[in-house]
Amino acid sequence: MKAAKTKPPILKYFLFSLSISFLLLFLFFSLQPRPFISQTQTLLTTTTNHPSSSAVSSSEDLRIRPGYTSYDSYIQRQLNKTLNPKLRKIWTTRDWDRKIQVFSRFFHELKHQNLLSNASKSLCIGARVGQEVEALKRVGISDSVGIDLVPCPPLVINGDFHNQPFDNETFDFEFSNVFDHALYPQKFVAEIERTLKPDGVCVLHVALARRADKYSANDLYSVKPLVLLFQRSQLVRVRKVDGFGLDTEVVFRKKNMIQRS
Repeated sequence: MKAAKTKPPILKYFLFSLSISFLLLFLFFSLQPRPFISQTQTLLTTTTNHPSSSAVSSSEDLRIRPGYTSYDSYIQRQLNKTLNPKLRKIWTTRDWDRKIQVFSRFFHELKHQNLLSNASKSLCIGARVGQEVEALKRVGISDSVGIDLVPCPPLVINGDFHNQPFDNETFDFEFSNVFDHALYPQKFVAEIERTLKPDGVCVLHVALARRADKYSANDLYSVKPLVLLFQRSQLVRVRKVDGFGLDTEVVFRKKNMIQRS
């Protein structure tokens, strides 16, 4: 009988190397981390009612604090701070001029960078007693107003930032340093984009390097969730600031969908 033919050694080595290559490629792709977007895609869900806070807390970089049994209990906790007589006295006396000076410097810089002008119709979100609004007026932006759960006339009117009391596309500029107080970050951002005009600018001061105060409803660990939440806006810049315990300034510009279509 004829002896069975054996495969040449070089062919054996080739087939063996090819098998190992396919195995390594399979392992490489299977072990790749999931993209960030998949971890935070629940943040992008919009509903007619308030989104689920548990959905947002699934994000590694934006976590809703537990303990709120209802929206009313959340509002009451925020009012406990806003109506605190000792805090209100500090805000309207010792802190008044100091905070106006700091806010004025921020707004002057934004004007210099063409992100704000004297003609900008402006809103300050969660303005407490209105230092931000007064600062805007002092640097020349006369058409400015603030909203808060507790009004402080004439600078601040009553309003819930989860449901702003304004028509669509009302403002050219919106500023807030209370993002950490939003129980529903999606709704907070959606209301900004609803009431901001096309090409309008939103400036947020947030805390990334340190945790916010005991009345905060969420903790933010990077700007990535903000970029995902601002679905109708373009990120303009991120920079470090020193803003009363808040260390990062994030600027967005609402897209002009008519021009882009």
